[in-house]
Amino acid sequence: MHLSFKFVQKTSLILTFILLSALIVACGDNTATPVATTTVVSTTAAATTTSITAATATTNAVTTSPATGEIVVFAASSLTDPYNEIKTELENANPGLKITYNFGASNTLRTQLEQGAKADIFASANQTEVDKAFDSGLVLNKGTIFAKNRLVVILPKGNPGKVEKLQDLGKVGLKFVTAQKDVPVGGYTLQALAAMRKDPSFGSDFSTKVQANTVSQEANVKQVLAKVQLGEADAGVVYISDVSPKVYPEIVTLDIPDQFNTIATYPIAILKAVQNPNGAKLFIDYLLGSKGQAILKKNNFVPAA
Repeated sequence: MHLSFKFVQKTSLILTFILLSALIVACGDNTATPVATTTVVSTTAAATTTSITAATATTNAVTTSPATGEIVVFAASSLTDPYNEIKTELENANPGLKITYNFGASNTLRTQLEQGAKADIFASANQTEVDKAFDSGLVLNKGTIFAKNRLVVILPKGNPGKVEKLQDLGKVGLKFVTAQKDVPVGGYTLQALAAMRKDPSFGSDFSTKVQANTVSQEANVKQVLAKVQLGEADAGVVYISDVSPKVYPEIVTLDIPDQFNTIATYPIAILKAVQNPNGAKLFIDYLLGSKGQAILKKNNFVPAA
């Protein structure tokens, strides 16, 4: 019995040692656990990256969403017809967008802005006014040329002044109407007359004769057009874009050849005090794009490029 007890005791010790060894091995196996943890962390990081990407995509979607709110555009009078067409197109394509125009002589518009008038965009019929606006700190830059234009002589229907050629503009007693010299079309007209007087067929005093025939100097090109339409003047100079299908039956045109003509350039710039930057960018992008350029061309403007 005594030997049997010792045998049992030894057997118990052996079993205990085996159990302890098994536990140690088991504990050693637990060192693999961080691998699983690493996998979880990696998965979490991937999910986070996916979330950031999704958030970025959402932000981009907001940026490119249709513009809303009001866009205030100060624009040269000669842009009235194409700009109203652009207004219709953009407002129809962007519910919640409202485009408000202030049309006038470019120099007058710039003065209004200097005096505190609020606008998002300034579109001028010459570079001079945008340059002045830039020098005054009103606009972000000196603008982008979006269109060009050329001059044409217009006569009332029936041609009461009997103007058959450009030289006839200097005839004594002819009633000539133009714009003020600070208005772009008025300045361009003076440049054209100066070019003509250098040609022997006109004579060196041609410009002086035409200016002596001037019965009024209007505030903008649309007023020059109206004076001739109404027969209050025998001749005037406007942009070719002003001769729209609507007014064409009421006037006669006389071309000004390239060597005497002055090509008007139209820059557009965003105001530093812009209230609707997204809307302003939308407007200018459309204007410079194929659809905007097509509208300008349809209205007799020369494409910017």
